[in-house]
Amino acid sequence: MNKMQKILTHRFGPLVVLAIIVCALNFIIRLTLLIKSWADVELSLLSFLGIFIVGLFYDLVVWSFFAIPVAFYCWLMKDSWYKKKWGLIPLFILFSILILILVFSAGGEIVFWDEFNVRYNFIAVDYLIYTTEVINNIIESYNIPLIIGSVLLVVFFVLFLIREKIVLSQQQSYRFKKRTIAFFIFMLLPTAGYFLVNNWYKNFSQNNYVNELAGNGIYEFGSAFWNNEIDFNRFYATRNDTANFTILRKMTQTTNSTLGNDLLSVDREIKNDSPAKKWNVVYISVESLSGEYLKHFGSTQNITPFLDSLIPFSLFFENFYASGTRTVRGLEALSLAIPPTPGQSIVRRKDNGDMFTIGNVLKPKGYDVRYIYGGNAFFDNMGKYFGGNGYQVLDKRDIPENLVNHTTAWGVDDEASFNFTLQQCDKSYNEGNLFFNHIMTVSNHRPYTYPDGRIDIPSSKQDFTGGVKYTDFAINDFIKKAQKKPWFNNTIFVIVSDHCSRSAGKTDLPVNRYHIPCLIYAPQLIKPSIEKRLVSQIDLAPTVLGFLNQSYTSRFLGSDVFKRDTLNDRIFISTYQDMGYIRNNKLVILSPRARVEMYSFDYFSCLNTPIPLDKSLVNEAISWYQGASFLYKEKKYKNK
Repeated sequence: MNKMQKILTHRFGPLVVLAIIVCALNFIIRLTLLIKSWADVELSLLSFLGIFIVGLFYDLVVWSFFAIPVAFYCWLMKDSWYKKKWGLIPLFILFSILILILVFSAGGEIVFWDEFNVRYNFIAVDYLIYTTEVINNIIESYNIPLIIGSVLLVVFFVLFLIREKIVLSQQQSYRFKKRTIAFFIFMLLPTAGYFLVNNWYKNFSQNNYVNELAGNGIYEFGSAFWNNEIDFNRFYATRNDTANFTILRKMTQTTNSTLGNDLLSVDREIKNDSPAKKWNVVYISVESLSGEYLKHFGSTQNITPFLDSLIPFSLFFENFYASGTRTVRGLEALSLAIPPTPGQSIVRRKDNGDMFTIGNVLKPKGYDVRYIYGGNAFFDNMGKYFGGNGYQVLDKRDIPENLVNHTTAWGVDDEASFNFTLQQCDKSYNEGNLFFNHIMTVSNHRPYTYPDGRIDIPSSKQDFTGGVKYTDFAINDFIKKAQKKPWFNNTIFVIVSDHCSRSAGKTDLPVNRYHIPCLIYAPQLIKPSIEKRLVSQIDLAPTVLGFLNQSYTSRFLGSDVFKRDTLNDRIFISTYQDMGYIRNNKLVILSPRARVEMYSFDYFSCLNTPIPLDKSLVNEAISWYQGASFLYKEKKYKNK
């Protein structure tokens, strides 16, 4: 018996067997993802070695966690147990469960990479929480019998390969005292992994694909699960709060505002010389509508014919950028007008009720304020958030069945949502009320199916191009029907994406992946033009309130684009931990471990060029993000 055989047949040999399985399986995943992303990796010998060496480190950390129940069994199993018929059954059950999780996770990670080009992250955590929508989406999108059969086949094959080593290991006599010492020595590994390791160690390259490949999907999933909110002051570069708000108070100032006396806030009185305009507002936030899909920005696919045709008759923001990569980030920016804070969106956090939203501004002014969603508003905590912030929440459960043409895991077809919205607009109008209706579309989401006969791309194709074109069709149908309504000439329609369809790129924050369309259509009220200024998603709410000529006490960190100094134009882009600030063609990225980087870039490319830090711009970036975190944490973003 050679040395390796002795190790494998030791009482704690199953730990080594499991380590081989974990590392081998993750090597296969890593190699597969590397091949799929070959064109984007920009591979060098150093990055190639880093991917697999750093990756092996994370694989071993994951193994140490997975091995705990196996080590526990090997510790407690008496020498006499293996002689009994049932003696090895618990160990084989443990291995079956662990291998099933590993194999299923491996397959899921490849699918997740295909859609998002990253390892598991907050999105995967959300998918685990909202099982109804996700499971139904998987059933609608994939061949489930084939997937289950393949997973079980791999599990049985691996169990067959290791069966003899498992049996032999438990036939070796090992006294309880020695087993105890071995067990507690082993437990030092997962303990160290929990307290000393984080997912930042993998970020050794300037190429984000390399960093993602060096990670481990299961570890990334766990990290996202535990880090729902990241304390800015603990993990990021910080400054004095007073110094931060000195900058923020200056940069949020507009020509019609007067700052309040609280020096640690941006509270300001927005006052207009003339009365407020009694206009209605329909906010349409479109699922995953990237700027690159529009013909105006160079697309040749012709999947947004109506939106492209609407541009000459609208106020079109040509340089408009999303704050984040998730729907909840978009909803956060569009309703709260606040830059993203590290971790999960405020929409998903606790104590997010009665905050300073556009809904809470308009409701006291006589508006019927609604959030209309074609899916279940329980998803992503949307119902609780909007319901607690001045909105009446209406979702698929409120939409009459006679309006529904098609249903997927994510909800009813967009036509149904829009036709239901028309009914709500009519209701407010007939009751003599103004209305602010915020609609969130769902059809541009995998499995990308929709009612037949609407567009020239068959629903059976299940491709994003069909999803985008169908939503474009549904918006067209909605606007045409609205044009026949008595309230149309007194209504502004705001059409904006929640985020891009893809967020990953070669760099940590590829600016082009945040470029989204935004237009305001109100032919009788707002003069059509193309606005070329740099505009952030957080500026939309105060800008819309500016068009309404509303006077109010503002707590928004966003500001009215047309009443602020052009020198203060800036945008915010983020992942859940990298906070990007863009001004004057420079990008500052704030990351955990107080890391600060600066780049110059081309807005429409995915390349960032490192440049020396500009202290003034870094201070601004810190002020915005630390200030947003401060206001949220200190409850100064509440509605009063």
